[in-house]
Amino acid sequence: MKHTDSRLAQAFSIADLRLLAKKRLPQTVFEFIDGGAEDEITLRDNRAAFERIKITPRILNDVSVPDTRTSLLGKEAKAPIVIAPMGSCMLAWPNADIAIARAAAAHGLPYTLSTMSNTAMETMADAVQGELWFQLYVLKDRSFNEQLVERAWAAGYSALVVTVDLQAGGKRERDLKNGISIPLQISLKQVISGMTHPGWAWQMLRNGSPQFQNVKGYMGQQNADLTIAAKVGQSLDAAFSWEDLSRLRDKWKGKLLVKGVEHPLDAARLVTLGVDSVWISNHGGRQLDGALATADALPAIAKALAGKVDVIIDSGVRRGVDILKARALGAQAVAVGRAVLFGAAVAGEEGARHALQILIDELQLSMKLSGVGSVKHTQEILMT
Repeated sequence: MKHTDSRLAQAFSIADLRLLAKKRLPQTVFEFIDGGAEDEITLRDNRAAFERIKITPRILNDVSVPDTRTSLLGKEAKAPIVIAPMGSCMLAWPNADIAIARAAAAHGLPYTLSTMSNTAMETMADAVQGELWFQLYVLKDRSFNEQLVERAWAAGYSALVVTVDLQAGGKRERDLKNGISIPLQISLKQVISGMTHPGWAWQMLRNGSPQFQNVKGYMGQQNADLTIAAKVGQSLDAAFSWEDLSRLRDKWKGKLLVKGVEHPLDAARLVTLGVDSVWISNHGGRQLDGALATADALPAIAKALAGKVDVIIDSGVRRGVDILKARALGAQAVAVGRAVLFGAAVAGEEGARHALQILIDELQLSMKLSGVGSVKHTQEILMT
């Protein structure tokens, strides 16, 4: 553990954690986490969009104790950060879902469990004392969807996040070349990866190949050689409609968020259906390549919603200043996925906590240097 501690001590940014994760993980696993769809245009532009946003600092404000607290779905979060849903995290670290959720709880932040997680929702609820949301991929079997929703409510999940930008699995060419799949298929490339990454290989052998625990028995083992994206994609309901979402709104008793929104007209229509939050996302550049960068989509959606519901944005957040920029443009919070998973890939829960602490520390520093004493008062640091 001392070796792990020393590595984390030298990780001053999410970029540093990414490089450490790249060293520790086999190429096939790292590229599954790090990669995007097709030419990865949207993957790159998600980051570039945040970099294009410029801050105009204000002066002579008391910023001695930056206040990062915010209201999110009517509850207080210690910072405007949500953990985004991520599938197949156990490829990076044993029980990574629980490790990341515990890190989020330690920082007072909500955690979103993916339908395609390697940890069953009931197991997660028993293991973590923190705010838990459940993300629903809408599957072709409507009765199975209802079972997932009922299980989430029974397990105590306070919010349901419905992903609507995944009508099919994206074409992730790195995964196609690497043959990454769940369950893991033993190939010469996998054997060589294990030999060159013994620490990762030993953890995988000791803990077993990850499975999609929430949909166990639904997807089966057929076409086990498909990539993860393709296997998930063949099970999705591409016919899911506004009327179906409305029925789900009526059925779910808790807060309802809709993830995968980029058009302001769609965002405005969602409010009329009674959703509690609009989640701007292009799936981290892993689905439609050429989709609008989320930071570019944010201003129009924030204007269309005019504060009627909370806005969350993901994709491309790698610095604390990105969180400040998102707040200034109208988001209530950002959602982070890869950033915290890089940390978990290096050192489990400790690494995930370190990743979140980096973002929070950077946010507080950016607030001081921008003259912003509270994240509730960010409107005046952007010039239009």
